[in-house]
Amino acid sequence: MAAKPQKNRIAYQEFGTDSNAEALSRGVPDLPPQQQNIRIQATRSGRKGKTVTVITGLQHNKETLAKLLKTLKAQCGSGGTVKDNTLEIQGEHKQKLLDILTKLGYKAKISGG
Repeated sequence: MAAKPQKNRIAYQEFGTDSNAEALSRGVPDLPPQQQNIRIQATRSGRKGKTVTVITGLQHNKETLAKLLKTLKAQCGSGGTVKDNTLEIQGEHKQKLLDILTKLGYKAKISGG
């Protein structure tokens, strides 16, 4: 009776396998809106003169950020994107976004000039 050959016969591996990628991925805390301090700022730097309203300080997972972005884009009637846990809404909508986010329960402030 011969032993069954093993598919993965690794003698030594320093940094784990791809099968435990979920364990190695960094978890993002999904805090409730009342525990988050958000800053809203309009900026044009690095965007060829186009004004973009940037929302920083959000601590949500990707799915929650996508849902929030969709809601904010619909309220503002413009496009936007998620970049590195910040939301970017096209155009200058500081006051409108402040009103919307405070109604949703976030502690938000306008920063910058």
